[in-house]
Parts: sequence; structure tokens; C-alpha cells
Amino acid sequence: MRQAGVLDVGCHSALLTVVRAAPGAGLEPVFSRKVRLRLHRTLDDAGRLDDAGVRSVERAVARTRPDASVFAFATSVIRDAPNRDEVIGRVAQATGTRLSVLSGEEEARLAYVAARRWAGPGTGPLLVLDIGGGTVEVAAGAAARPDRALSLPLGARRVTRDRLIRGSGKNLSPARSHLRRALASVPELPAAGPGVRVLACSKTFEQLAALAAADVPGADPRVLTRAGLHAAVRLLARTPLAQRGGLPGISRHRAGQSLAGALVAEALMEACGAEAAEICPWSTREGLLLERLALSRPAAGAYREGPGRG
Repeated sequence: MRQAGVLDVGCHSALLTVVRAAPGAGLEPVFSRKVRLRLHRTLDDAGRLDDAGVRSVERAVARTRPDASVFAFATSVIRDAPNRDEVIGRVAQATGTRLSVLSGEEEARLAYVAARRWAGPGTGPLLVLDIGGGTVEVAAGAAARPDRALSLPLGARRVTRDRLIRGSGKNLSPARSHLRRALASVPELPAAGPGVRVLACSKTFEQLAALAAADVPGADPRVLTRAGLHAAVRLLARTPLAQRGGLPGISRHRAGQSLAGALVAEALMEACGAEAAEICPWSTREGLLLERLALSRPAAGAYREGPGRG
């Protein structure tokens, strides 16, 4: 039975995932190992990883111990760092593993591939939204590959740093206005028209959906509505930063950027005309695994709960 593995080095974790292709199914987890990272704490004002940050990546890659068959890649926190080449070089020298970087557009394409496979056969037009720390990915189409794949510099970590005062709700209105202007300026931003299924991939969306559903009897935490998102923004804005990690669905290590993530999700769904989005547990990582296993086309019974996402 064929196997494939990827090592995903992001802002909050390095996650090694190995899966196999099960007959008539999708991705069957074989092995995973996660090492927690806090790279957002090691970035300077220009987005460079400091020496402590580089050493933490070296340790994380060494601890996950990927072999030569594993595709190791870094997300936007390293991809967009001015000292990216230095980071990748030092990690390669220390561990023997050279991290690849995918463009934002390639991440969007792979998230779409994963979301379509997860959605199953017979799925029509899709709009796929993914909020990361540095960028937002948007992809849309009605076939196995998207017609449009975009990456925008509006990630939750970036907006926290650039538009909010230490992650608080004190600068809410200007931050909202900035996000709306930025999205309004995107040429041909894909829209959630009639018959388009909207899937939201990322921990940001997953945690917001859980938060929005927590106090609403009968609410489905697998669906994030615009109304629920507006309520989540209000709750996050009035909750002191130190207490946000105690809110339903919000993890402590992502609490600092949770309000910015909610504002980005709000502006993105508004700009795309999406009243609701289904939470999809698969994204770029699973897209890579599917393509390495040549399983990128939808198939009956394709869905099994994907490997844990960092």
C-alpha cells in the first residue's frame, strides 16, 4: 500500500504526517509527530526570525526526524521572512533537511485540491477560503483544479501586528476599514454565487466556528455563519487578551491573533458574499499528500478524518 509523508513547518508547530492510500478511501493516517513552535514571538519588526527562532526550527525539524521520502516545507512565517534563505540554510546544515517553500498561490491551489477531495464526488462549484498567519488564500472553480487561486497579505498574525494595538479591540474600526478596502481592491475576487459551496480551511476558521456555536443551542460547530462570526468578533473584542485562551474553541497559543483572525474572516466572507462556510478539516498539507499519492481527484468514500492540523 502506497505511503506519503510531509513535514509542515508553520508558525505554531512543525508537524510530520505520514498517510497511506486505502482502497476506496482517501488518506488513512499512519503516523504523526508534532513539535510546538512559537515563531511569532521570535520575529522582529521586519518579520525576520531571530537567532532563537532559527534554533527552535532546527530543534523541531531534528525532533520530527523526517527521512528523504518526506516533503518538508515551510509556510508564510519563513517564506516571507527577509532572512528566509539564511533560515533554510541553517536548518539544512543542522538537520540535513532542506525546507521547501510554496508560493501563496500554490498553497491556495493545494487547499482547493484537498477541499474538493474532502467534499466528495458530485460536488459542483467550490469557493475555498483559508486564513493563515501571514496570508489569506482564496481559490474557486468547478473542476479538479481551480479557475482562480489567490494569496493575499492579510493573515491573522500580520493583521495583529500591523492593525491592532497589541491584539486588543481598541483599534477595531480602522482595522475593519483597512481589510474591507484591501479586499475591495482585489481584481475579480471569487464570489459565493448561487450553487457555490463555500468551504473554510484552517485552524482560524475552525476555532471561530466552535466559538460562535458555543452559546447557541443547536448550532453546528462545523458551519460558520456571518451572524455567528459577528457575535464572535464582539466577544473577542471585549475579552481581555489574557483571557481569550479560555473561550470555547480558542487555543491558548493562538489567542493573541484570534481577534484579528475573526476580523479577517468577517471581511473575507463579506467581500465574497458568503453567508456561511462549512469547516473543512483538510488544507494545503492534505493537498500535498493527495498529489504525492496521485489521489487528487474526488472519489466515492474519499473522506476520512484527516491528520491533525497544527
